[in-house]
Amino acid sequence: MEASMRMLPALLLPEIIVFIGALAVLLGGSFLPRRRQWIARIVAALALLGAAAAAISAMFAPAQTAFSGTFAVDTATGTARIVTAVATLLVLGVASGEIAASPRESDTYALLLFAATGVMVLAGASDLLVLIAGFLLASIPLYGIVGLAGGRSGAEAAMKTYLMGALSGILLMLGVTVLYALAGGTGYALLRETLPDAPGAAVGAGVLGVLAGLLFKAGGVPFHFWVPDASQGTGGTAATFLTTVPKVGALVAVYRLVDTVSTGEDTLLFVAAILATASMFLGNLAAYWQNDPRRLLGWSTVAQVGFLLVPVAAAGRSGLALPSLLFYLAAYAVTNVAAFAVTAALPRHRELAAYRGLVRARPGLALALLVALLGLVGTPPLAVFVGKLTTATAAWDGGYGWLALAVMLNSLLSLFYYLRWFAPVFARPHQGALGFPQAGGAAAWPAATAGVAAVSSLALGLLAGPLWAALEGPLAM
Repeated sequence: MEASMRMLPALLLPEIIVFIGALAVLLGGSFLPRRRQWIARIVAALALLGAAAAAISAMFAPAQTAFSGTFAVDTATGTARIVTAVATLLVLGVASGEIAASPRESDTYALLLFAATGVMVLAGASDLLVLIAGFLLASIPLYGIVGLAGGRSGAEAAMKTYLMGALSGILLMLGVTVLYALAGGTGYALLRETLPDAPGAAVGAGVLGVLAGLLFKAGGVPFHFWVPDASQGTGGTAATFLTTVPKVGALVAVYRLVDTVSTGEDTLLFVAAILATASMFLGNLAAYWQNDPRRLLGWSTVAQVGFLLVPVAAAGRSGLALPSLLFYLAAYAVTNVAAFAVTAALPRHRELAAYRGLVRARPGLALALLVALLGLVGTPPLAVFVGKLTTATAAWDGGYGWLALAVMLNSLLSLFYYLRWFAPVFARPHQGALGFPQAGGAAAWPAATAGVAAVSSLALGLLAGPLWAALEGPLAM
């Protein structure tokens, strides 16, 4: 029996570890008193560390598939697993200060782990039915995460997220239905063989339906409307997670799908290029007018999805496409967590002007914010700079010179609204301005997380060369 036809459940060890960890946290947390909910946090952290270790170990094995070819274990899956586990672990650091000893602490940790499992499944799915399962597992806990914090505004954000997720989920399943009718199956290998002979309009409709669901998870145009509202209305833990982790699985899944069905033709790749450009410009232009830092970061997230879609437009045309996407995902994850962790450490400062004088009162926090914002712009030697440079190069190699130009232009545009944030940080505070809390207390965890994430962004940029070699590998089909 060929390896692709075996079940091989051991290949899904990272997903199994995280899922079992989620169950343990959910059940065990019900019996823990509120003052000992930190035990659930430790269990969640151990599950994520175990999953990351298992994923790193699997990266040294050759690419293969499990469960009769429905789940791919390759470089893309391994990278997504590691980034998802590490980013969720950083989110736990934010949560340690924000929701410690709250009534829903262990529930939140369980939902984070369930959603992280869904993200990992999305990244490795090489069958449309598994893609649906991953989408649902990543989406349903997300609604709860958004709604558990934030009071009335959190409930409103959860409702908007749910409605947009329900619509995009319906479109995804309609797209799967169309592709199944055309190909006679749902496996990616079968799609690659049969769809080139199917009617182009029908294939395009099916693929666009699937992309609709994945773009909701990523937070890209045209299913982006929920991201700024959810980022502003919910708590720091939920905002950090929803703008970071779901993108990892969704964008790897988008790349797999486009690489499978594009067959070297221009139409689908051009659609990806248009979506990338629209997300970049809309996110950057909308972010310019925001005064709430979390809402600004929400629109920044939409723009970053555009940058991350750029290598998708070069799928099959440039050898840089997949490695640049994977590196950018890792770079964006730690950099975005650093920015949101700063806002979680200063929960009362909900206007950009309120950060005036931060460098005098909390120099370490100000430095972490500076690194995060310069990182999101794409400033060397920070990691996102390498991601933007390589994605633009992949677009150029793929024949989309105008898309590479759009990357450079949008990087310049983003500088202006980030300047609106970190310029007050270095200004002299006004008399009577809102003061900054002293280091320590509940805000110590988010502040420490911001520092760790900022240092990680710098380290990824400095170690880009050795890491790049580990990201070069084919997709398993």
